[in-house]
Amino acid sequence: MVNVKGKWAFITGASRGIGYLSAIFMASQGCNLVLHSRSAAHSKKVLDEVKAQGVQAYAVEAELSDFAQVEKMLKEIDALGVQIDIVLNNAGLQIGYRVDYFNTPINDYVESFKINTVAPAMICYHFLPKMIERGFGRIVNTSSGIRLEPEQAGYSASKAALDKITIDLGSKLNGTDVTINLADPGWCRTDLGGPNAPNAPESTIPGILVGAFIDDKKSGRWFPAQDFCGMSLADAVAKAEKDYPLPY
Repeated sequence: MVNVKGKWAFITGASRGIGYLSAIFMASQGCNLVLHSRSAAHSKKVLDEVKAQGVQAYAVEAELSDFAQVEKMLKEIDALGVQIDIVLNNAGLQIGYRVDYFNTPINDYVESFKINTVAPAMICYHFLPKMIERGFGRIVNTSSGIRLEPEQAGYSASKAALDKITIDLGSKLNGTDVTINLADPGWCRTDLGGPNAPNAPESTIPGILVGAFIDDKKSGRWFPAQDFCGMSLADAVAKAEKDYPLPY
């Protein structure tokens, strides 16, 4: 299992929900953090809490649907002079549930793909070359288990596209100490999942993060976070390395 103490992780959507819980957990492991939200002011609470655990942390901001803002944010991270070892592409958008799905607005696809596919891809492309040059890196892209629901077509299609990007990139990285994998949180009671979801956000820890700690040089796998609910981090990582095959 990778020891993340002293390493740097970049987490998108870190001010609330699963991103917030992930930041708190990574800090508990001694990992320094760069925390993204749409406004840096939104990150004050989580920033204060992770610093109280003795790690270094910075807040950055960007509206992920605005690619110029994404590029600006990435330049600001570079200017911090820190080495990003781990990326958790957590932020996502569920734009709507369309009961009349034959009249799904085109904008559902446009906005979903901006935030759920293109922005994470930009982040991957920015950090992967640096990770490859150094010989170490971990990227975890947040997927979705939604299937057979045209009511959520924009969201599910954008996540399927992110899956495809992740798996294809993983095929080039497999066998190296730079890994890229997928994590599915399940349906959780977050702002995105809504109040009727069956799972508490806390149930995603540690499963949503196992891809940051695996040490078997395998990429392109899909880790369902609910499979690891209630497990210790060490046991969850051992299960992730043993039970989830490559897609190739």
